[in-house]
Amino acid sequence: MKKYLFSIILLSLSLIFSEVNSGFCSTVAAVSSPEYKAGDVVTIEGTIDSGKDLFIAISSQRVFAPKDTEGVHEIKRLTEDAKKKGFTKDSSIPDLYYLLTTIPDKFGKIVKKKFGGPSFFTQNGKRGLYETTMFKLSKFDELDAEAKGVLSTIKTADQWNFYKYAHESSYGINTIVKERTNVGKVTIFSRSVLGDYNTTQNYWDKGTSIELDKQTGKFKVSFKSFRHTPPDTRFDVYVNGTQSGSYTLKANGFWLKLGGRYMNPIWIIIGAILVGTYFSMIGAAGGMLMAAFQVMVVQTAGPVGINAANVLRPSNMALTLFSPLGSFYRYAVKERRVAWPVGISFGVGIFLGSIWLGKYTTKYLPMQTYKEWLAILVVIMGIRTLYELTPKVMEKRKSIKAMVKKFNEAVAKAKADGTSVEMGRIEPVKIGLTNYRFKFWGEVFNINPLLFGLLGLVIGIVSRSFGIGGGFLLVPAMTTLGALPMYVAVPISLIGTSFSSIGSFIGYIINGYLPDLWLMLSIVIGGFVGGMLGSRTQKFFSEKMLKIVLAITLFFLFFRFFKIEIWI
Repeated sequence: MKKYLFSIILLSLSLIFSEVNSGFCSTVAAVSSPEYKAGDVVTIEGTIDSGKDLFIAISSQRVFAPKDTEGVHEIKRLTEDAKKKGFTKDSSIPDLYYLLTTIPDKFGKIVKKKFGGPSFFTQNGKRGLYETTMFKLSKFDELDAEAKGVLSTIKTADQWNFYKYAHESSYGINTIVKERTNVGKVTIFSRSVLGDYNTTQNYWDKGTSIELDKQTGKFKVSFKSFRHTPPDTRFDVYVNGTQSGSYTLKANGFWLKLGGRYMNPIWIIIGAILVGTYFSMIGAAGGMLMAAFQVMVVQTAGPVGINAANVLRPSNMALTLFSPLGSFYRYAVKERRVAWPVGISFGVGIFLGSIWLGKYTTKYLPMQTYKEWLAILVVIMGIRTLYELTPKVMEKRKSIKAMVKKFNEAVAKAKADGTSVEMGRIEPVKIGLTNYRFKFWGEVFNINPLLFGLLGLVIGIVSRSFGIGGGFLLVPAMTTLGALPMYVAVPISLIGTSFSSIGSFIGYIINGYLPDLWLMLSIVIGGFVGGMLGSRTQKFFSEKMLKIVLAITLFFLFFRFFKIEIWI
């Protein structure tokens, strides 16, 4: 009996030893370092069962659920999208999560992706002017048991649906994930399932290397971490479903806490100086260009749970407020070429539009449609601005023609004498609510302040929606509807944009959206300096040249609003 018992024990031990050596729970892996800087390459090495495929889940310990956001607009949007996409306010996922594998097809497939262009432009039934590819995640019920088993921190259908939404929806990327996979400057999706770049050559796999010897089970994986991962973010690593280590990503540069990016403030100041100078010269597009700078260069993202736009816009207000202040002393005090009745009337209108009407109108008008109507409007203004330079129109506008002639003569005399040209001053002739008459360079101009007050209401709505000043609409309106020279239109525009910036900023603060402090301070400094430079630079450009620059800016905005930028 003892002999048989000993044999049974010996056989059992042999079977256990055999299972261990054959790979049962034999996954062994290690991360090359406990700490890296954001953007560094993370290396993971180890051994899995021979003959098996490799699945490495890299999951941030910080998680996010829709209920965690405090943003007024985000609460509403995520609630609406949850009903459509199959997740709930309690669906919790790591805000940074990657799956590195030798068989990505187990979790989704590569599909064609249309993007760019106006909403009405379709090709083969799909909306978009350009075409690329992306990795589209499968539905949860399409994943097999093995695929579901290696996801680790994502366990349920609603979590997977939320993960899919956060990585494939532009709103999800800009609100939750913050890591964008781009084609040119256009966000297509966010990195989720990654393969070996040397094998796939997919643009989203760049920076990922996966080596696996199936016979021995040995592997080595290198993965480029997200350059703008928040400081001290800790990640857990799971290899084929087994937790195998952790690491922390430390800060890598100057961190913009609400901006959600590493960026040296000096570069932001330089960008703001350039934009502020341009803005103060033509009185238009400063907010738009600063927004473009934030999107393309700074890549302002915002904290997890707050949409990028709701940090970018209030931060942007700093330029459209402080750049005009930088140029105001020269325009208003030294050169005295500010038409106060028109500027104040427009300013009050735009203030009311930005702080009051803006929040109601944009609620019912989809942003995509809104941008496209603006695109049509600005291109009409651009064409009209160029048309005003034709001899036929200039002949009709004798006041501007005479003013331009006097200015050119003054420039020629200043060059001959080796001095700087002196700008003309505004001399009021008649002041009224509907009729303001003044002299500039000895020529008489008439304008209706009340009309521009009403126009300010409309531009205020635009200002609130985009986080801009509205000068790109006002300046061409004054030169076309009011028949004013650029030298008079620009100072008026700067008054209006100051009012709009204050109104819009108050609106954002009321809703709980704060600007990034360092980003805003950098823009304040750069915008103020740029404003002083722009007011001094303007007199070196003729009326014709300023209008050409304005027209080019309007055409640039047309391409931006319609998403048909040629540099994509």
